[in-house]
Amino acid sequence: MPAPSELESPAAPEWKPTACILCECNCGLEVQLGGEDGRRLLKVRGDKAHPASEGYACEKPSRLDFYQNDAGRITKPLRRRDDGRFEEVDWDTAIREVATRLAAIRDAHGGDKILYYGGGGQGNHLPGGYARSTRAALGIRYASNALAQEKTGEAFVLGKMIGTLCRADFEHCEVGVFIGKNPWFSHSLPRARVTLRELAKDPSRTMIVIDPRRTETADLADIHLQVKPAGDAWLLAAIFAVIVQEGLLDEDFIEARGENFDQVRPHFEALPIAQYCEEAGCPEEQVREAARVIANASSVAMFEDLGVQMNRNSTLVSYLHYLIAFGTGNYGRKGSKYPVSSLQQILQAGPDKGETAPVTGTKIINGLVACNRIPDEILTDHPDRLRAAFVEAANPVHSLADSRRMREAFEALEFVVVVDVALTETAQLADYVLPVATQFEKAEATFFNFEFPKNYFHLRTALMDPPEGLFSEPELHARLAEAWGTLKQSHVDALAAAWDEGRDAFRNTFFDLVGSDASFMGSAPATLYRAIGDELPKGRAEGAALWAIAQIAATKIPDSIRRAGIDGPNLGDALFDAIIGSDRGLVFAVDEWEASLGKIGREGGRIDFAVPELFEALDGLATSTRMPRNPDFPMVLSAGERRSFTANTIVRHPGWRKKGADGALAIAPADAERLGLADGGRARLSTKRGSVEVSIAVSDRMQPGHCALPNGTGVAHADADGVVGGIAPNELTASEDCDDLAGTPWHKSTAARVEAL
Repeated sequence: MPAPSELESPAAPEWKPTACILCECNCGLEVQLGGEDGRRLLKVRGDKAHPASEGYACEKPSRLDFYQNDAGRITKPLRRRDDGRFEEVDWDTAIREVATRLAAIRDAHGGDKILYYGGGGQGNHLPGGYARSTRAALGIRYASNALAQEKTGEAFVLGKMIGTLCRADFEHCEVGVFIGKNPWFSHSLPRARVTLRELAKDPSRTMIVIDPRRTETADLADIHLQVKPAGDAWLLAAIFAVIVQEGLLDEDFIEARGENFDQVRPHFEALPIAQYCEEAGCPEEQVREAARVIANASSVAMFEDLGVQMNRNSTLVSYLHYLIAFGTGNYGRKGSKYPVSSLQQILQAGPDKGETAPVTGTKIINGLVACNRIPDEILTDHPDRLRAAFVEAANPVHSLADSRRMREAFEALEFVVVVDVALTETAQLADYVLPVATQFEKAEATFFNFEFPKNYFHLRTALMDPPEGLFSEPELHARLAEAWGTLKQSHVDALAAAWDEGRDAFRNTFFDLVGSDASFMGSAPATLYRAIGDELPKGRAEGAALWAIAQIAATKIPDSIRRAGIDGPNLGDALFDAIIGSDRGLVFAVDEWEASLGKIGREGGRIDFAVPELFEALDGLATSTRMPRNPDFPMVLSAGERRSFTANTIVRHPGWRKKGADGALAIAPADAERLGLADGGRARLSTKRGSVEVSIAVSDRMQPGHCALPNGTGVAHADADGVVGGIAPNELTASEDCDDLAGTPWHKSTAARVEAL
């Protein structure tokens, strides 16, 4: 018998690189796989080699096995029978019938009567690119996704003012300002908690937090402007009025880099600051102090998020935010606002194209129909109403405002297809549910990459093959395009042969097809997947469409790419090869502060301070109030708050949450005492749209009159005996409660009533 020293201990599983899929940061991770089938995510840790996160990870990705190995996963196409129940069908039948039904609606009513909802998901964006082949084949004109209930107001403002997407440099700023943003839990900054601690502990720097709740980020702040719910517009208007009235503007910057400020100044010169501070619920002296700190700083970084973007006056708040930033010269210098060099921007900030939705006439921003308007685009006898929907990697019936009305709208559609890994609330209403690979069974990419000066891109490799019979969305879109005859085998063959011949031949063949066949660009993503997907390294086939994206990026930001050390006879091919060859992400662009001013996207390269579309709302603050008084609903509900174990709803089993599994309603101690409620007790929460029973969490972080439910809760799960972990917040919100211009929802200021049970 061998001595113990001669015995070989079992080798530990290999650590494999991937990324988190629970928020926009997509932090780099390493995972160990195991279990009987080798598909369990046994251990998860931050990847120190990742160029942005550098080993950082919060508590949430440790629970990602709940997503990958969910017992409720769908593995066969599902077709709705006449009796309303689902039946499994084979893939040939599913592709044929889905293609036939969608084509019939296109032929009878036009492709513009089919809504595409998708193209997003935290780290699940490649399907949106391949969906172009489906959208082109059907002539789909109208699309939407989660960005249209969050970021379109800000995109509209930036499109008007500067013509490009902006972010801010919190690593080097003297003053950091967070508006309706709690990055301790919502992140959005690489290594968020590290950055927050560094900002907070430096006595020469200042952190300002604007939030009605004393958040975990506010705990670190030097100045917490604890605004009343929905009072942000009055507060930011008062801050900018202080800057104007006290002569704190950066007049040199405005003169050198801006225009039309003369149209803006009169709106603030006589603004009654004390009145606005009172309406906002913040002491005037504290507001003046914050304004002076911002105006006198050498650099200011500002970040607005869902606390104001899903709130009343949201587009106006975005405008006031950027007036403060640009009016104090905080653009294009270290520690301030900067333009983003992205491989491909998910969010655009270009000129207003004047497009509107066909029924409601609502402004289309960033190419997206406002989410709150979707039911109105369906539930009507208008001849241009939407008649079908193709939903991909999204759950609008649960995640958009007014779930009851959203269900009614989806039930009224003539045909609904849902592409997902689970029987979501939206899938439950579909005519067809098409299952696909999970995010860890295919190549996927990080498109929310907004860093400066070094920006990164991460094409992650599939950790494992999908179960037998399943495949990724690119394969699905290719099969559908083949069924419609829009993916031409002659194009695939020509490109495949050219790839074998060499890159010059491939590039020439691709652009020859662009010039000779007007329909080619629509089918190009699926064609690239068919032609070269199998030629790429194992587990990276879905990256094929990045070849075209890399060519475009090379023409738009060549200097930034070369500064990242990527170069070659053809820059686009060199960039593509660098992406395909890196499984932990890479820095693909390096920018310079000196070049930022040259990236202002407006004609003439100057910031336009005037956004006349918002002047009426701006002046209207003087005679309006935060919340209409309603004795039936005297409290303000934030319907969706980020907590330690909440995220998107792709992790459906409530057991994934180590904390707060019941999704309790947070209320202030004074409200609990007034209502006779105790911590852990039960109450009834009501709005004009619905009523639910909730558990109570008494929290001194809340203001009296303000209550909050977490986001990401309230999804049923069969393996949990049908248990719904927490409340679905959108059972309580109303689709008509939204921003007049962008159509973004008022989730963070929903009138509510709380009663003891």
